[in-house]
Parts: sequence; C-alpha cells; structure tokens
Amino acid sequence: MSILDQMIPRAKAAQKKVVLPEGQDPRVIQAAVEAKQLGVCEPLVLGTPAEIAAAETAAGVTLASAGIAVEDYTASARVQELAAAFYEKRKAKGITEEEAVKTMTGKRIYYGNMLVAQGYADGLVAGSIASTADMLRGAFQCVGTDKAVKKASSAFIMDLGAPTASGDGTLLFADCAVNICPTAEELVDIAVSSAKTFEQLVAKQPKVAFLSFSTKGSAKHELVDKVTTAAALAKARFAELGLDYPVDGEVQADAALVPSVASAKNKGGAIQGDANVLIFPDIQAGNICYKLVQRLGNNQAYGPLLQGVAKPVNDLSRGCSAKDIVGQICITVLQCK
Repeated sequence: MSILDQMIPRAKAAQKKVVLPEGQDPRVIQAAVEAKQLGVCEPLVLGTPAEIAAAETAAGVTLASAGIAVEDYTASARVQELAAAFYEKRKAKGITEEEAVKTMTGKRIYYGNMLVAQGYADGLVAGSIASTADMLRGAFQCVGTDKAVKKASSAFIMDLGAPTASGDGTLLFADCAVNICPTAEELVDIAVSSAKTFEQLVAKQPKVAFLSFSTKGSAKHELVDKVTTAAALAKARFAELGLDYPVDGEVQADAALVPSVASAKNKGGAIQGDANVLIFPDIQAGNICYKLVQRLGNNQAYGPLLQGVAKPVNDLSRGCSAKDIVGQICITVLQCK
C-alpha cells in the first residue's frame, strides 16, 4: 500500500480546508476535484473567473460541478481585512497600508497565506507555478515561523516502489530545497523538524542518519567534520527534547540503508542499515539525490514540505503532476493541529 493510500483515511477524518492559490493551473483544478471526490479536504481555489474558466477547459473538469469553492483574490470582499492584518505584520518593515492592499490583490500566494494566517483555511499548497523562493517569502511574511525551531527547512517524503533492504517503503529526505549550505547547528534543527514530520505523516518511529561521504572517520575532511559535529549535537538535542529516536552519523548512504553494509562499516552504530530519515549535508546533495531516486526508480516524491512554519504551508515541484498535488494536500491536512 502506498503512503498516499495510508494517508487518505486519516486526512478524510481530519475535515480540514486547504487553499490552492494557483487556480490558473489545470493540474491544480484536476487535483482539487480529485481531493474533493476523495474527501481528503475542502479545497478553496483562488483565481479570476477568466483564469478558472481557461484552466477548467484545459483540465476537462469544472470546480462548480464538484462543489468546490472559488475565490477571486483580486476582487474579494476579504481583501481589506487581510490587507489590514498583513499591514500589522509588516509595518515594522516599512510597508504602507496601500502597499498591503496591492500585495493582497496582486500576489495570490500572499493572499492565500493570509487566509491561513487569519483562520479561513487550515493550510496551503502551491508551487506548481510559483518558485520556492516566492513560497518561502509568502509563508514567512504572512503565517510566520514555528517558535520551536530556529531554522526553517524542507523535506521530501519518498514513497518507494520497492522497499529498502531493511523493509521501509517510505523515507524522508532533508533538506532538499531551502538551506543551501547549513551549518552543523542548522543541520540539527533540520533533523529535529524532519523526525517530527516523519512521525506525524508516516506514524512510525524515525531513525535519523546524517549522511556524508565518510562513515565514522573513514575519510578526513572539513565537510565530514561538519556532519560528525551535527550528529553529536543532534543526539544531545533529541535527549533534551525527550525524543527517543535512534540518531547516527556521519554515515555513508549504503551504511544508512543496507544492514549488511552497516554491519561491516558501522559496527555498534545506532543505525544498522535501517534509517528512514536521511539528513543531507547540503542542498546540492539532497536535491540531486531526491530527483535521481524519483526519476530513475518507480518512486514518488511528495514535497518540498516546508518545516518550521507556524501553520501548514507546503510547496510543490514545478514539474509536479495532479497526483503529486493531491498527495501534498493529504500531507498538509495531516500536519494541521
């Protein structure tokens, strides 16, 4: 059973509303209809009448026939309320009330995020058109950050076509989209957020591996030192937080995922080829790896999930399918408190 199939019943039980700002995208229209039919959320699609009509024609379905609400962010009765709330959040940065109104009527991502911030929606999914940078700015400026961590990050849920050598069908990769070259301390924040995300979505114990091109000193380099330090700091942080999860590093990917390799390379380590949360040393390694795993195998990638945001706001790859969007909607629903 895929991770999406496992998440759908839990999402249906949660009864949440998710805003989809990119109503001009036919993939979003298709995903909204499917999500509604599956019962995983109450979608709210943003777009002008012309945008929605064109996207519906391309998608071959209509939102009205599925009972899905549409909101024109350029002419909504909520513009003034959302703009006033946005102004209060950003006035210390020099924004004017007029600029706040222009932001709400001109930037659908910001409008959608303010719907979440003001409680009109429980979460947001976008990024099939918007860039990750735009998504991050909208989320942080409107919804704000989670006080529990100092550093926001991203993660991908990898739904594997075939299980790992230790039998896991789902892995979490982080950080693959936000932090370009995190410090050892920032890697700890990424690991804490990622472990919590994995447990929340997969409902299994996270087993966290800090990846490197070295396993327990097999290579010497400052890049290895960063990962070794991060793993040590993470063990202490996890203990402070009362999180009883195995944490190990630095380890190579094969030692993290293959028990027979771990027995040779990492004897006595906390992770014996059974890692399910993989923390990459930088964005290059993480981004390259998730795309290779996704495209070369029969694997599904859901993400990037934004971690460290006060309410669930999740990004999409611009190469996503309607199925990817539905998966991201389910994940967003399960992240709602």
